[in-house]
Amino acid sequence: MSLSVAMLAHGNAILFLLWCVTPRSLFELSRDTVRILILNADYPRFLSWLYRRHPGLENETYAAQMGARNASLFGVADFYSRNFAGLGHVAADIHVNNPWMRAAWAREHGLAVTDPPPPGAPAARDVVPGWLQRAVAPFKPVLRPLARKVGLSPRLDAEAENILLAQIEDFKPDLVLNQDLFHVDTRLVRRIKQICCPIMVGQVGIVPSRGEDWSVYDLLISQIAAVVDFFRQQGARSEVIHLGFEPAILDVLPPAPARSIDVSFVGAVSADHQQRVAQLEAVARRYDLKLFGSGLHTLPASSPLHRCYQGEVWGVDMYQALRASRLTLNSHIDMAGPEAGNARLFEATGIGAFLLTDFKDNLHTLFEPGREVATWRSADDCIALIDRYLNDEPARMAIAAAGQARTLSTHTFRQRVGTILQLAGHT
Repeated sequence: MSLSVAMLAHGNAILFLLWCVTPRSLFELSRDTVRILILNADYPRFLSWLYRRHPGLENETYAAQMGARNASLFGVADFYSRNFAGLGHVAADIHVNNPWMRAAWAREHGLAVTDPPPPGAPAARDVVPGWLQRAVAPFKPVLRPLARKVGLSPRLDAEAENILLAQIEDFKPDLVLNQDLFHVDTRLVRRIKQICCPIMVGQVGIVPSRGEDWSVYDLLISQIAAVVDFFRQQGARSEVIHLGFEPAILDVLPPAPARSIDVSFVGAVSADHQQRVAQLEAVARRYDLKLFGSGLHTLPASSPLHRCYQGEVWGVDMYQALRASRLTLNSHIDMAGPEAGNARLFEATGIGAFLLTDFKDNLHTLFEPGREVATWRSADDCIALIDRYLNDEPARMAIAAAGQARTLSTHTFRQRVGTILQLAGHT
């Protein structure tokens, strides 16, 4: 029996309604343990890679599939849930767009479910021409609602939504951290709140869709101040919380490879990264750049980045590519503007790599430029700094060590989840 039905059945309708309209922090501050559910979604290309890497995984139990997903160390893996648990709470993850994991959970809980097709080849390339993707990139926040209406935007089908709601009702969270505001949109968040009235926290690193009613959230967080300002302009409570690094991965990674790569970049080169593409092309004309990532098909055939491409790397393989690099580059997505805060800042420094990143106005609040990371302001500046640091190993190693020390002391997921709990009223 669901929580709402049980309460109503016992004549507590008034208390239930009061519970739903009163800020949950008033009820929860006295509780020692909070039940926290993290919702996330994976890139389809990653899911194809994961299930090819583990043949037959789609037929394993829900727990086995979740274990393999977390062991990949891709994205944020279980870094939020393990650190919520490390603070004494009960936490779990749901990957909302993983059909094989979802089907396993449904079968194990006696729910009817349509068997998903077996994992196949990697997702097909985007059929939209690269020039068109570059042209529409600035208008994506405005176009997303239309794309959703005509079925071009990621969303869950009715069966997937119902299974997700069943998972939420089974877990009965006090707090839901939704890290995918696109699959789990505001309409679906309202349905979640009807089940158990959890505190709803949304997390997003890009400008979200316009035209949504964000008041359904109790708190919206982002590493980008411009996104926080957007939410506040919509009347929603919003705060800046940066991404982070999970120190525990240092204990489970394979031995560090030899530093056989002079200059690397790990990440996307898409229509949303035009400044990044221009910078990387300038570097590629001068150095043997190794490019790991996605989006290469959106670039003209004349781009020098095609000869630099090493394929995609996920999780463990990504960290090993960073460790194999004498110098690794960072460049933020165009919409970040003057703000630093992407995941690569913390992944590269946390793993102990020397990071040469683009200068941003707020970078000094995260790292000390010139001591913990090196910074470039133009393509010519970037090339000059590559020359300098490839020829000065002691300076390079000192900066890498200082950057890692800063991340391990200041930018861990344990610190981030503590801030989330504090802002959500769970101290």
